[in-house]
Amino acid sequence: MRARREQLILPISAVCAAAPPPPPPQISATVGLLANATAPATSDLRVAMGATPTLRAEALWCLNTAVKHHSLNSNEGISELFKEMFPDSDIAKSFTCGKDKTGYIIRFGLASFFKKQLVDGINKAGPFVLMFDESLNQASKKKQLDIHVRYWEDDRVQSRYFGSQFLGHGRAEDLLHHIKECVTQLNMRQLLSVGMDGPNVNFKLVDLLQKEHAELYGGAQVVTVGSCGLHTVHNALKAGFTMWQLEKLLRAMHFLFHNVPARREDFTSLTGSSCFPLPFCGHRWVENVPVAERAVEVWPVLKTYVDAAEKKKVPVPCTASYDTIVAAQKDPFIIAKLQFFLAIARTFNPFLTKFQTDEPVLPFLAKDLTELLMSLLRRFVQRELTQDLTPLQLIKIDLTDEKNLVSPKSVDIGLGAESAIKELQSKPGFKVGELSVLTFRRECLQGLVKVVVKLQEKSPLKFKVVRQIACLDPSRMHRDPDWCIRQMKGIVQTFLQGKHLAGGIPAGDVIIQQFTSLLSLEGRGEQFRSFQPFKQRVDVFLHLTLSPSYMDLLRFCQSVLLLSHGQATVERGFSINKEVETCNLLGESLEALRLICDNVSSCGGVLKVPLTKNLLASVASARSQYRLYLEQERKKRESDAQTQKRKAAEDELQELKQQRRVLDDVCAILENDANKLAEEAEGKAGSKMAQLITKSNTLRRRHKEKKEELVKMDKTIEEKAMELRHLP
Repeated sequence: MRARREQLILPISAVCAAAPPPPPPQISATVGLLANATAPATSDLRVAMGATPTLRAEALWCLNTAVKHHSLNSNEGISELFKEMFPDSDIAKSFTCGKDKTGYIIRFGLASFFKKQLVDGINKAGPFVLMFDESLNQASKKKQLDIHVRYWEDDRVQSRYFGSQFLGHGRAEDLLHHIKECVTQLNMRQLLSVGMDGPNVNFKLVDLLQKEHAELYGGAQVVTVGSCGLHTVHNALKAGFTMWQLEKLLRAMHFLFHNVPARREDFTSLTGSSCFPLPFCGHRWVENVPVAERAVEVWPVLKTYVDAAEKKKVPVPCTASYDTIVAAQKDPFIIAKLQFFLAIARTFNPFLTKFQTDEPVLPFLAKDLTELLMSLLRRFVQRELTQDLTPLQLIKIDLTDEKNLVSPKSVDIGLGAESAIKELQSKPGFKVGELSVLTFRRECLQGLVKVVVKLQEKSPLKFKVVRQIACLDPSRMHRDPDWCIRQMKGIVQTFLQGKHLAGGIPAGDVIIQQFTSLLSLEGRGEQFRSFQPFKQRVDVFLHLTLSPSYMDLLRFCQSVLLLSHGQATVERGFSINKEVETCNLLGESLEALRLICDNVSSCGGVLKVPLTKNLLASVASARSQYRLYLEQERKKRESDAQTQKRKAAEDELQELKQQRRVLDDVCAILENDANKLAEEAEGKAGSKMAQLITKSNTLRRRHKEKKEELVKMDKTIEEKAMELRHLP
């Protein structure tokens, strides 16, 4: 124990940390530390005595370690190495970032400071939007629920990682509980909306949140904009192509050669090609365009390899992947199917590329999603039905009525699929019948119907706020001001109903008045007409244009632009999770690494993180916070041990009482039976009487023994009860 204490207490020249701050409130260890570890000690010795250069170096080194996802063990002995490398450096002589110190600076110095800074920024900003999604943490084998926050900072919208929760069950009640636990430091009255993907459990969560939010905050409602539009696109494409099981074929093509050097060598030697199939992504279907393109490219040489395997020229792979490829070769339309998939997926690609951004692009979502739907409908719906339709009318077109669809021969299946069919029909000695081609076209038609129906079911266009927010598109303001004013009135009414306008109806009137004035004056200018979405940030543009003349309108637009268009921000975090998670990493430590990575990314790099006096003070006090954390953990373990000991004693006492009740019942039964036998013996004579008396006496002896056991049991119960009373 003494050796362990000496290991923790480093020399004053190495750390020089200030005395620990006053103990935090009695809340959970992790939350208490995160909330209080960043409190700067103004009398910090390192800052006061001029050790700031070394402190800055240690802070930068720990930032770099976290961002580069280096192991803490890699810092073991780094101090001696730096002294040897830079013998003339005073900083290197006092630099002491070993394994343990790097760990507690990251968690209790940097991450806690960034978390407090983030909480203060969000609460100061006002309205905010929560975004969440969960994925499996491979190290802990638990679901990791990541929570991000969108809020307004300076002149733009920021999307920042806020925290993570780890859970087993993912029911709506569980998710809501963990989200509330994560955001306890935020002012939930300012919650404007919730961003999520499309599972039904998430919609149930929002319903539960709406009820609870209304009860707590006088009927306030969060603004609903539906689920992530990007997920909707991926799932719609998936719905249209599961009938052909293309994903099974594309996976089989990849896995046939994946991590099999001998098979890859046989393939290359036989075909002369070193081009292999790419891995298929099952949850982002639109991103599989390169996968399908590679499949079309390698299909001819793959057929050569399969033919050679069938002729025993190379070993026959005994795998399900090989069997899938052999079965696919018997389908003459397999290339046409892949080309049709590519044609539809390429239609989705521009939309996906545009909206995988953190910028506020919801004002352009309705327009682009409408154009996407129109491009799909033109392939298989009667032309007269798609003329001059509003976004809401588009998602209400009945595609189950065959009268609204073109004939299978007229379906636009794309140039690639058409070319593949013509090649099949012109192949010498291999003719494809018209009936087969018609069947293929009919399947394409059915696939297109499924794609669009899925888009209609989960489309954000169903929510009027998504359609109305297009009035914040500057080019639309210039082109159609009357329409924009009508839509702005609708958004203001939605915010009034949800009680998100502090000034009520008078504040709404001021907003509409200022918006009307903006359109009649600045809205006619060239900067509005020439605004380019996705090349210019609409939040920055409106901030520059509206301040300081239209401050009420600006504050309202800031709230509206917070509404989330998708989950790209949250899902990018899953990649960071995979890089930072290790088998022995605590959830709190993973959250600390994520907070640091997110903050460094928002600053533009490690060297651009402002090393303020408060940040350096937090880093310098990290050791004292670490020791406080260890002490709290020790007390928690002792408390848990005492609780378990008390519970074990209570359980033992209950068991003894139960045994006593059973023993008491046995005594009563023995005494009763002995008395009955004695009474029966009184009416008998001879040997029968002797037998009954003998049995009665035997029972009385057993009754006496049990009574003695009962006395001992009472004594034991009294002793155990006394022990329990003396337990803390």
